[in-house]
Amino acid sequence: MTNQSDGMTSANADWDARAASFDEEPDHGLRDPEVRRAWAERLRGWLPGRAGDVLDLGCGTGSLSLLASEQGHRVTGVDLSPAMVTLAREKLAGRDAVFLVGDAAAPPVGERRFDAVLVRHVLWALPDPGRALGHWYGLLRPGGRLVLVEGVWGSTAPVGIPADRLVGLLAPIAGRVRVERLSGDPLLWGKEVTDERYAVVAQVRASGQELGEVPAAGA
Repeated sequence: MTNQSDGMTSANADWDARAASFDEEPDHGLRDPEVRRAWAERLRGWLPGRAGDVLDLGCGTGSLSLLASEQGHRVTGVDLSPAMVTLAREKLAGRDAVFLVGDAAAPPVGERRFDAVLVRHVLWALPDPGRALGHWYGLLRPGGRLVLVEGVWGSTAPVGIPADRLVGLLAPIAGRVRVERLSGDPLLWGKEVTDERYAVVAQVRASGQELGEVPAAGA
């Protein structure tokens, strides 16, 4: 798990050590009902409208996985931290969900394909984000969606990946994509934020069709 929402952690953090307190951040644990509803509403617009297979990479303790499961999706979560995976398994016990310890850049899912690949605050920390995007795109079924929640955090020494750079990385494989700005919605973060936060949704072309704009929420 590599989440930079507070602008102070690093890609090399000891996530096993952080696992027990990870959900204390409002946008990690989604414990506040309003924050939880805000993420659920966004997720409903990003993921396919009908039940499908969702791969949650860098899933952490499984908070977004749980929302996806509650919306009827079958979830596979992958995280590099065994402690995070243990907590995710506990959080989604009894649900149609599987959690694996592994590298988000090369998830251990074999030949499985998914209707959506969901990745939050992971891409910015990878050594070769373009290669990871190509691999993730290849894990999608025709018509599937790649959902990326990213941003740029910190003012003194900002880290992250700007939206325009991410769109550029997607251009060779995904054509046009939809960018949804998230900085202006404090309910997502449990506070007002001034840095760049956004979601990018790219849809795999259906057989024989060119990729166009991803449908708006509810379409």
